[in-house]
Amino acid sequence: MRVYRSLEAVPADFGPSALTIGNFDGVHAGHRRILRRVKQIARERGWKPSVLMFDPHPTRVVAPERAPRLMTDPAQRVSLMEAEGIEQALILPFTADVAQLTPEQFARRIVAGRLGARAVLVGDNFRFGHDHAGNVETLRELGGRLGFETEIVRAVTRRGRAVSSSAIRGLLEAGRVALAARWLERPYRLEGHVVEGRGIGSRQTVPTLNLSSTAELIPNTGVYVTRTRDLEAPRAWNSVTNVGYRPTFGDSEKLTIETFLLEPPAGESPRRIAVEFLWRVRDERKFTSPEALKARILRDAAAARRYFARTRPSAGRPSEPA
Repeated sequence: MRVYRSLEAVPADFGPSALTIGNFDGVHAGHRRILRRVKQIARERGWKPSVLMFDPHPTRVVAPERAPRLMTDPAQRVSLMEAEGIEQALILPFTADVAQLTPEQFARRIVAGRLGARAVLVGDNFRFGHDHAGNVETLRELGGRLGFETEIVRAVTRRGRAVSSSAIRGLLEAGRVALAARWLERPYRLEGHVVEGRGIGSRQTVPTLNLSSTAELIPNTGVYVTRTRDLEAPRAWNSVTNVGYRPTFGDSEKLTIETFLLEPPAGESPRRIAVEFLWRVRDERKFTSPEALKARILRDAAAARRYFARTRPSAGRPSEPA
């Protein structure tokens, strides 16, 4: 996949393109519907399936006090989009100058001009240009003058609600990871390095992998059934993960993400991992002793094994408990 990080870097052969425009945080089910349609149109017309997205999130420039905690960074979004058949992307730096472009300037200079769009596909709530002055009807009118067709892709709904990045963030913040996974069409995951903890777990409870993640959005504190993947080797384990502040041991300030593998790793312990959140088991709580905590961890592990037994053969596929 070709990825460009400035308008100046975009080559002359970027177009003709079938293009979608947005932030695409999470690359959820609604985004995927648009991406699949972009791929379909591009294949039918002999164009290039393409994406225009922004970094940083525009809200961080125009209203930083309202900026959301993001589920995915640009590199993760690119990877997910490539899996949907997108072949090229411009990650446009969103600056104060970009924020000042009128809808017509944006469409003329960037969409039709630099990116050679012949079709532009967006959701029905799409807004663009200075002060969000442009909407889908504005885009359609500009396309008629600038040489691109506009297609509005209907939203994906779940349980009567439109799937959106903000709604999924709310689910994760509430710990509803199984429902979030269905809306994302994949488990929510955190990636990072395994770091040394204080060693209390290996001595007094059970050995864990301590994840250091730079992710902005961490699921609500609690205990989860997870799937842990080695990012440096083709290995994966069923697991239980605690997100919280280790109240049993008096830690109350630093959030930790500790994962207990249900099967001990063969060979060296992984150095970089991804933890996929499948189902919430319970709230984090303070226990009277390390022994009591260990007993509960083993009960949580048993619950996780029952979960994976129910969801085979596709362990890792999010599912509500029976």
